[in-house]
Amino acid sequence: MTVMPVQRTFKLTPGKRVLFLTKDPELIRKQLAGELDLKMDDIAVADLLDDINTDAMTPAWVCFDFAPEEIAKNAYAGLIVDGKRLIPEEALTGGDFEVIVSGSQKGVGSSRETAAQAEVFSGSRLAVAASFAPIHARNNINIGQLMADHSVLSRLQAGEEIPLSEFTEGRDPITKLIIEHGGLLPFSASLAKGDVKPPKPETSKRPMNIAEKILAKHLLEGQGEFVRPGDAVMVRVDGGYSHEFTSAQVHHFLRQTYGDDYELKHPARFAVFEDHLIYADGVDKMKPFSVKIEKLRQMQRQFQVHTGVRNFGAVEGVSPGICHQVAREQIIEPGDFIQATDSHTCMGGASGALSWGVGATEYASLLYWGFTPVAVPETIRFELQGNLRQGVTAKDVMLHILATFAKREDTLDRIMEWGGEGLFGLSPDERATLANMATECSARGAVMECDDLMLEWIAGHRPYASIDALRERIVAPDEGAEYAGGVHVIDLTEIPAMVATPGDPDRGLASDPKNGARIDELAEVSIDIAYGGSCTAGKRDDIDFYAKVTREALAAGRSIADGVRFYIQFGSQDVADYARDQGYIELFDSAGVEVIKPGCGACIGCGPGVSVAGEQVTVSAINRNYKGRSGPGRLYLASPLTVAASAFVGRIVEYRDGMFSD
Repeated sequence: MTVMPVQRTFKLTPGKRVLFLTKDPELIRKQLAGELDLKMDDIAVADLLDDINTDAMTPAWVCFDFAPEEIAKNAYAGLIVDGKRLIPEEALTGGDFEVIVSGSQKGVGSSRETAAQAEVFSGSRLAVAASFAPIHARNNINIGQLMADHSVLSRLQAGEEIPLSEFTEGRDPITKLIIEHGGLLPFSASLAKGDVKPPKPETSKRPMNIAEKILAKHLLEGQGEFVRPGDAVMVRVDGGYSHEFTSAQVHHFLRQTYGDDYELKHPARFAVFEDHLIYADGVDKMKPFSVKIEKLRQMQRQFQVHTGVRNFGAVEGVSPGICHQVAREQIIEPGDFIQATDSHTCMGGASGALSWGVGATEYASLLYWGFTPVAVPETIRFELQGNLRQGVTAKDVMLHILATFAKREDTLDRIMEWGGEGLFGLSPDERATLANMATECSARGAVMECDDLMLEWIAGHRPYASIDALRERIVAPDEGAEYAGGVHVIDLTEIPAMVATPGDPDRGLASDPKNGARIDELAEVSIDIAYGGSCTAGKRDDIDFYAKVTREALAAGRSIADGVRFYIQFGSQDVADYARDQGYIELFDSAGVEVIKPGCGACIGCGPGVSVAGEQVTVSAINRNYKGRSGPGRLYLASPLTVAASAFVGRIVEYRDGMFSD
């Protein structure tokens, strides 16, 4: 892969421009038309777009081109205002912009490296924001795009030439080396030649939290035995996976870097999944891209045959399930360190593993070498106590945390560690919901304390597994462990039923999972679509929730509300088999629910259940409500119980036992 040239200083290039992504779309249009050149002194940070998500930077259909040069032509294709693209095709590649400026939490959402690639291959050398989502920041670093805050831009626009050392200031020693080399792959090549040596951490014995202990156990020889936040270390990776959205780029980058005949050292530790685009051909908006989608599938198959990684491909057109759910069932064990090319990799934290998503470049590197550089992250701990009240689920807990801790950026770039008796009172599937949505909090990853209930769940999906052997792998925090983000007690009895509202992106209010609201304080919202599924809400327990509400509604003589379509999609083949054994398929069929085979789909706009018109309203159990991600309509995030209850009432309502017979 081509990377940015290494420079020892940075200054603005005469004739090149700076693009300010403002909340006022008209200012963006004028900049693109060449009618306006703004300076940082002209703009308040509050006037810039916050929470620009990677779906807006490169929507799903843009990612069907795996070559970064092609992706760049449609940079920011997902910024839609009044139903039209705000940034037209090739507007960035032809605009001579070398700096792109936004507000806070730039790059939230998916781990897709294509978002960073779209800027770099449009000519951008510097991304400016108040803060960056951690995976997106890492992707920028790995492909050579510098990052800075708004004060640096003011100095640059005043004519100052700034040394590279200012862009590496505050970074750990390994990240500094990666930036100085112009990206991860050039750094890895120098490392392999012995031209650079990773620094040895000098952390002495200390109490460690779960993430620190797992990383310490995975240190390469000579790296020591203890770590603390900020330490730059090289760590072994136990496993990982990619899917058809990302495998093509991984294979492409490996061939470019290591030659057509490259080989992996530990292929059995890694896997490919055919899950994200399995039903994309059935979505009208995606049909024009069928040839490109099939090309991605073929390239993943070539990659799997070439490397020998585990194959979770479709069988007769049916996926074995969403990668994160199947990884929980068949791959991940307590104490593992897992990296995969999807932001919801953090779901593995529920199994007592440390896991987070990475971009295609980082995955290609760790896949080839078997280890990866890590700056030990800070941790924030959540102690759960009490029990959820009736009608409230783990999804509501996450929507509460998103609206509070995440909105304040308490979780930003930190590991979310979970513990407490309240956690152990939740089922393994409900714990997985908590871990899954750590990425929506812009956290680095998630990890949980583990008990016998979780071990029994893991062993129940793997006949060969020994609970005693799994128990020996459990990692618990040391007494006196430090938590830079604090220890926060959450009383589960106080959590209400929640939604996340769609916001108003056309007016500068981001559509974001952090837009939390209590249902009992929500104005009446009529719905057109109710969707239950995704890695967040397609697990066995989630299907139990949908079935509970459906059974109660039918018993009371209710039917799905007029004008509403209710979809349920299974997270894996195991979940589908469970639903069949429980008699749920017949139950859902009798109610008129549209049941979908295992896989990803509507959550990324690539399957049944997407909206097709801007005026449609969806209540969905998925994890993100970014505008355009699951169709052009307005999308409210909610729990499986809320989704199912709303489907039968025709508007967003909180589920209550006996509600249909009142």
